[in-house]
Amino acid sequence: MLLALGTYFLWLFTSDLWAVQAKDPDTDLSTRSPHRDLAPKNVDFAFTLYRHLVASAPGKNVFISPVSISMALAILSLGACGHTRVQLLQGLGFNLTKMPEAEIHQGFRHLHHLFKKESETMLEMAMGNALFLDRSLELLESFSADTKHYYELEALAADFKDGAEASRQINEYIKNKTQGKIVDFLSKLDSSAMLILVNYIFFKGTWEHPFNPESTKEENFYVNKTTVVRVPMMFQSSTIKYLHDRVLPCQVVQLEYVGNGTVFFVLPDEGKMDMVIAALSRDTIQRWSESMIRGQVNLYIPKVAISGAYDLRAILGDMGIADLLAKGADFSGITQEAQLKLSKVVHKAVLQLDEKSFMAPEFPMVMLDMASEPLTFHFNRPFIIMIFDHFTWSSLFLGKVVNPT
Repeated sequence: MLLALGTYFLWLFTSDLWAVQAKDPDTDLSTRSPHRDLAPKNVDFAFTLYRHLVASAPGKNVFISPVSISMALAILSLGACGHTRVQLLQGLGFNLTKMPEAEIHQGFRHLHHLFKKESETMLEMAMGNALFLDRSLELLESFSADTKHYYELEALAADFKDGAEASRQINEYIKNKTQGKIVDFLSKLDSSAMLILVNYIFFKGTWEHPFNPESTKEENFYVNKTTVVRVPMMFQSSTIKYLHDRVLPCQVVQLEYVGNGTVFFVLPDEGKMDMVIAALSRDTIQRWSESMIRGQVNLYIPKVAISGAYDLRAILGDMGIADLLAKGADFSGITQEAQLKLSKVVHKAVLQLDEKSFMAPEFPMVMLDMASEPLTFHFNRPFIIMIFDHFTWSSLFLGKVVNPT
């Protein structure tokens, strides 16, 4: 029920992960899939951004929705001019001599349409972007038309001179858009703010094989050698795809959501988290998906709400998109204000991991093969979570969970 991994390789059709027949919410759209032209670039950008965030926050949780961030930056490029525009699109990984800008935005439009369709039918997801600008500014008609056409962007006026009121307005907007799932999006704003792009996503999937709530118990989670916290730990014993990686020091479990969503839970060996994160790539995901084994597994996963919130300007500057911070950044395609500066690009992602979904599942008796002892995968120490969609080939979520509380 997700939407996420990208690639140009034939292996996406032949490996176990991508051989699953995807559920296209509009079968007439599947003849040509412009969103798949974006996929490899989006996923490469996802892992690059993820590594930068992890490096900037050692020992802390990291959680993002890369495809959602890519979409937000593509929106900004419609209002950027000159070098700033080129830098944004190249920073996302696009070669403008091979893929015209119109094709990039058309691909994102199609991707947005598929996400929206799936959220209406098969999953609990709220995803969107909004532009808040000072009341003294007025959007150019061309920017307003293009962003509505491709991204259904909402633009709202705010009184940034009253920072507390402006932040209250933004927080209320996000709370309403996510049915109360995302609250306190922003703290008080600086009165010098003029333009803020907010990007948000909440997701709760429906497991193909849900966990039984009666099996969830409080257990220890070992944050590090000196810190232990108590968490509700979900449990199921069933036939699950897994891998003891012989290349990287980690174990991997693959679960499926109803629809198109695939989840990788990655448990690095103690002290090897950084090594595993450094090696994450499309090739790594390909190798894992081709090497998975099916077997009887006792699986323990924390029941948590995982979230991350970021002002992306500084981290994107470190990745080469320096114009988001530069005084000479050219966003003259947004308003008539010649020296308009982008105040914030704020991203917040929230994922709810629990036993079941909004559909009430049944819990059949699981028959264990008593001839062999089931393997146990116990995610009771820092782990990596990655959620992909095997129809759109996009990276929906990347996370590093150090402390689930």
